[in-house]
Amino acid sequence: MSSKTQDVKQVADEAAADPKNLEALVKALSGGSRRERQQAASAIALVARANPKAVAPFIGELVDALNRPEAQTRWEALEALAILVHQDARACEKAIEGAETALFDEDSGPVRLAAMRFLCSFGATTENRSEKVWPLIDEGIQCYHGDLEFQDMLVAVTDFSSSKLSPEVKKKLAERMRFDAQNGKGALKKRASQIVENLK
Repeated sequence: MSSKTQDVKQVADEAAADPKNLEALVKALSGGSRRERQQAASAIALVARANPKAVAPFIGELVDALNRPEAQTRWEALEALAILVHQDARACEKAIEGAETALFDEDSGPVRLAAMRFLCSFGATTENRSEKVWPLIDEGIQCYHGDLEFQDMLVAVTDFSSSKLSPEVKKKLAERMRFDAQNGKGALKKRASQIVENLK
């Protein structure tokens, strides 16, 4: 483990143990230092994985962090929000606009991947929400087909496919993945087939 990773883990552990430390991290998300914003976002994402309830009150600040210029702050905030959807999906709805911008970020694969994960996580909660985000998920599948992060995106889409989707979204997602299920190779074919199977 690199010293930087250890530092972030230590900061996250301290934030998980003391609400004041967590509040200080949240405050750093809107601070003037790029490095501190990145480290804060990274630590908050770790805390969200371990204890989502502790981070849930700060969904608004994480949504705001999607406006930061640096990629890492945005992708860590999106990763945290993808987890927090299960705590408060209504509050997370405000992140859709930032996630849409992130999904089409031309400079950062991790930002695009985190956006897809968030959108799939949010869309998986109810039929109405699946319809709300489906056009973005669909466009992402088409845009990044064959890109480096596409296989990881499909992991999120696989989870999405086995959730509470509206009949219309189920039908369209099955149509979108059928070609790869029939003609793809290797992992792509396997994942696409799994998605189509989940939708039956």
